[in-house]
Amino acid sequence: MAPSAPPKAQPAATPTALWAAAIAQPATEFAATPLAVLEGELPTDLRGTLYRNGPARLERGGVQFGHWFDGDGAVLRVQFDGATAVANYRYVRSAGFVDEEEAEECLYRGYGTLPPVSIWQRWQTQMKNAANTSVLALPDRLLALWEGGLPHRLDLETLETLGLDILDGLKPSDTFTAHPKRHPRTGKIFSFGLVPGGNATLQLYRLSAAGVVEKTGTIPLSGIPLIHDCVLADRYLVFCVSPVRLSPLPALFGLSSFSDALQWQPQQGTQIIVVDADSLEAIALEATDPWYQWHFGHSYLDFDGSVVFDVVRYPDFATNQYLKEVASGHMTTPADAQLWQYRIDPKTARILDQHCLIDRHCEFPIAIGRDEAAVTYLNVHRDDSVPVNELFGAIARFDPKTGLTVADAGPGCYPSEPIPVENAANPQQPWVLSVVYNGQQHRSEVWVYEGHDLEKGPVCRLELPSVVPPSFHGTWVNG
Repeated sequence: MAPSAPPKAQPAATPTALWAAAIAQPATEFAATPLAVLEGELPTDLRGTLYRNGPARLERGGVQFGHWFDGDGAVLRVQFDGATAVANYRYVRSAGFVDEEEAEECLYRGYGTLPPVSIWQRWQTQMKNAANTSVLALPDRLLALWEGGLPHRLDLETLETLGLDILDGLKPSDTFTAHPKRHPRTGKIFSFGLVPGGNATLQLYRLSAAGVVEKTGTIPLSGIPLIHDCVLADRYLVFCVSPVRLSPLPALFGLSSFSDALQWQPQQGTQIIVVDADSLEAIALEATDPWYQWHFGHSYLDFDGSVVFDVVRYPDFATNQYLKEVASGHMTTPADAQLWQYRIDPKTARILDQHCLIDRHCEFPIAIGRDEAAVTYLNVHRDDSVPVNELFGAIARFDPKTGLTVADAGPGCYPSEPIPVENAANPQQPWVLSVVYNGQQHRSEVWVYEGHDLEKGPVCRLELPSVVPPSFHGTWVNG
């Protein structure tokens, strides 16, 4: 592997970044509300529904949750009909949320949170399914996803929680990733979960387009790793198992949180596992140099039979500490990642080529288009002088032919993951949607961009009824 670039000098952190006000108080739900236009006008051909999910409550009964990943999930829905936009926002009523709401205190463990009970009681406390990471839209329901358990079923319009969803084939103890992949040609959905044990098992699922489990498979792993996302490239799934391993006894007995029990073990390297998407069986495994990733971007099967995929690559696991600090509103741990592209032989899992596409901190890549010409939208910092305790202040467009275009949201404004939306009236000009926290005005907004002209700023800004804290992932459903 090519040597990593030396770490960049980190600007000094400011005392308190404006975005911290967005998580200082639990978010407030709101019923279906027409959105006021702050600037510009709605595109008449923007028709469909945006859904976003993220942690909306990071405190309960005076106890601050110990990691951003532990916030209770809430889903935002924004429906566009070409003339108006109507939004509603609602917490996912998980069993843990309901219990803690009634008791008005923290009762459950989280990924990085331990309840305020004695050490002798901790090991008996249950994990809370926070349902806060992403969403999957099915024809008759919306799934709120959290990879440590089953999805929650929500009503597509009202966002009412209808309970856990076993997808006609899962067991109550199964886990289901927050990053399922939908095959662009067949509509099949591919997902996975980890089964704990002395050595974990990677459990694979193939679902129908309607969300019914059709086939499962298993792959034995070494130790208990952390796997958040995967690659789907036509007839292959690819997993990059980074060298993070759980020390199980401290986590099991409540001596530490699961997050704090995860150890970076670079000597193990990153394992690349290639899976046949039809049989759900592993066909190749290869070890390479260590890195960590949360998210993959564009992927495809090339004409020569090789698999190409983009990955937001961190040099180590410091990103977990950084995300832990987000829950406090003040980060001091640098954790930058760059977008890399890999080409592998699916028959051997060996790397054929690798190079850096974007040599600046970025995250949340979403591609539109296929093959080598696909365009990727993602979050970046406004510039290299941004202090370590600032969230992303810009979105960007990466075109493999023309490079990177950055749309700076301006001082004190923080855009979420950009969602590209195909424009039926002009396929060459997609729309890009982002929910933005405006820290100058302490309000949340929905911004609509022209995908090929990001740098000119949003063509429409809409005001949401209350502050929606920074969220993780979303999806779009055509109208």
